[in-house]
Amino acid sequence: MTGPLVPFREFVLKVHSRCDLACDHCYVYEHADQSWLTRPKTISDEAISWTARRLAEHATTHALPSVTVILHGGEPLLAGPARLRRVCEELGSALNGIAELDLRIHTNGVQLSPRYLDLFDEFHVRVGISLDGDRAANDRHRRFANGRSSHPMVMRAVELLREERYRHLDLGLLCTVDIHNDPVAVHDALAELEPPLVDFLLPHATWDDPPPRPDGSPTAYAAWLLAVFDRWTEQGRPMPVRMFASVLSSLNGGPSLTESLGLAPTDLVVIETDGKLEQVDSLKSAYEGAAATGFDVFSNTFDEVAAHPGVRARQLGLAGVSETCRRCPVVRSCGGGLYTHRYRSGPGSDGGFDNPSVYCADLAALIRGIEERTAAATESPAVRAPDALLAAHLDLTRTLLAALHDTLDGQGGELWDEAWRLAASVEADAPGADALDTVLAHPYTRTWLVGALEDVHAGRGLAGPAAERLGACVAAAAVRAGLDLPVPVAYRDGSLHLPTLGTAVVGGPGERGVAVVRATDDGFLVRWPDAVAAVPCASAASAVRGPELRIAHEEPEGPHWRPVRVLRRTPAPAFLLDDLDPFRDGFGTAPADRLTAERADAWGRRIADAWALLADAVPEQAAEAARTLTTVTPLAAGTAEPGRHGHGALGVGEAADGKELALGLLSGFRRAKLRALGEVTDLYALDGTWEHRTPWGSEHVTFSRLLAETFERAGLGLYDPRFLTGVPEALDMIENAAEVTVDGKQLIAAVRKEISGTRSAAGKNRGRTVPPSGHPSNVLSSDRKVTFE
Repeated sequence: MTGPLVPFREFVLKVHSRCDLACDHCYVYEHADQSWLTRPKTISDEAISWTARRLAEHATTHALPSVTVILHGGEPLLAGPARLRRVCEELGSALNGIAELDLRIHTNGVQLSPRYLDLFDEFHVRVGISLDGDRAANDRHRRFANGRSSHPMVMRAVELLREERYRHLDLGLLCTVDIHNDPVAVHDALAELEPPLVDFLLPHATWDDPPPRPDGSPTAYAAWLLAVFDRWTEQGRPMPVRMFASVLSSLNGGPSLTESLGLAPTDLVVIETDGKLEQVDSLKSAYEGAAATGFDVFSNTFDEVAAHPGVRARQLGLAGVSETCRRCPVVRSCGGGLYTHRYRSGPGSDGGFDNPSVYCADLAALIRGIEERTAAATESPAVRAPDALLAAHLDLTRTLLAALHDTLDGQGGELWDEAWRLAASVEADAPGADALDTVLAHPYTRTWLVGALEDVHAGRGLAGPAAERLGACVAAAAVRAGLDLPVPVAYRDGSLHLPTLGTAVVGGPGERGVAVVRATDDGFLVRWPDAVAAVPCASAASAVRGPELRIAHEEPEGPHWRPVRVLRRTPAPAFLLDDLDPFRDGFGTAPADRLTAERADAWGRRIADAWALLADAVPEQAAEAARTLTTVTPLAAGTAEPGRHGHGALGVGEAADGKELALGLLSGFRRAKLRALGEVTDLYALDGTWEHRTPWGSEHVTFSRLLAETFERAGLGLYDPRFLTGVPEALDMIENAAEVTVDGKQLIAAVRKEISGTRSAAGKNRGRTVPPSGHPSNVLSSDRKVTFE
């Protein structure tokens, strides 16, 4: 088996191998493996010492920051306070200075008393209690050997943990599902106890010994759990439920939160009372010896156990599930189910654990049921609303800026610190806050921040234009807002660039220094050591766009001022034609140098001509692009392409004609939008796990590329229907793929709506907009609100 060894981080230590209850669903005593009969009742001093030694050895080898040890049984409290104290002391001493020790104990609660809880308080041992619901539910299985109810004693234990002096030790409740019990009554009984966590467990079963299904329903357990989910939601989710949280997390591209679901590799090992090292305890439900490894703490390291084939099989993620599971849309959430529940005896390909879970239909129904119930609440509004996408990106940019400031930790230099202080003053003023958002929303702000963070994290520090950009941003915001605030800004090579506004020329090549920028009633002043220049420039009050980008009326070039030009040719929106920003080099093609006035005018005419074609053929897309795109940067070659960062910019080359440029603009917009969504939402997970054949060719591609090409083709297909070939099939593939998340499905639904009923309308443009080559070379290429404090 391939792949790196996964170190253990969770250790189940059996301190007592007998129990004071006779639960008829117990996997230790009632299932296939009866090895408990041969083990000592209580763990020995020697086994405790060797376990502690092996834990320290393993934590040191793998530099583990923490390890979790769960004291277990049988019933661990039967070991007695003295034995449990010895365990806590030995483990704590061995790991002292090596790794943090997270001690827990799982108990049926019958023996729990203040003397135990005082001991656990001393050693920070958190307590989980098994409770199956109200008295009727709990008494169905959790009784004494003579049939007497354990419920009153368990409730006394729970109430003890709820006392203020012990509440910090409460780990939560474990509830084994029985579909004979009333799911609402079970939920309400558990919720009433206000536990910090509830963990619902499916009863251990295999294909040889399947779970009971009184009515024969293949989804009876899903129906029971969904009834609990509905009640839990109706009651305002009064406590965390690990199973539900895990499904919700994985549906949105996040990790599983429990071993029984998801594809995360196992990192758990069991130490029995005799020192034997075994795999996960639930395997005792499969067959005699299923959990055995042949190793023990006296002679073997934990690394040897981690390399055991049985352990490795549960560390393979997707490669470790059956072929049927690998192609199932919900495998990312269910992970093929608990490894134990896949077991089937017998020879051939169906023998062993290479099967779907015996709860397969239940898991699929549960995951789909939760998805159906929560899709609207868990969907990102950025997928559906352009304004929400803009807001999410501004929030992301501010978060990156705050992260850079925190990472610098006072090492950014005097100009940085002064700019940060002044940014707070700008933001305290209402027009100033809007103006600052305008500058931060400029696409090349993101390019600057991403590069700066990369440099700082790589140990290269912050220097040059990256270190000086914050002051320039603050100065630009103050000018836009008309704030009478002097802002020092560094200049180099004799020029000083104010993002979204232009470049002030204050010297010759090679000259460096610090100038002060200060807004005036009709523009701003730039004062440097030898001179002062007045630049007439309209303030934010004369904006020609919405709040996402306020574009000032630029002034003609002069000896000290080169404005960022604004393209104002209808029907195209007013774009910044940014051929000045030092951070505009974020495209696959090099940016063009500063354009002459004549070339800039020609550029504007071509974009206006192309936009007229888009507005006629795809008015909805043209309107959305007008709302979200703010900046055009001339490129030295090519047609149109999105930048690496900041979705408001497109790089545009000197295309042959308006038709080719129109298609390029639409292609660039679609790619920019998908990239922007991918930065603030989880559209997919497990990318690269499988390859998918594209319906428009024979090539097999990753999921991310299939999604990107489908999204782009759908948009282009509304412009020319030839691009719609294969798109409906691709949408079906994506919707049913294991990689797609809730946000991804929402995006696919939006694309379906977008292309629905539009093919005939798009047909009127057939042959009118597509150049003879079919499409430009770059089309379908494979390529929190944070404040200044």
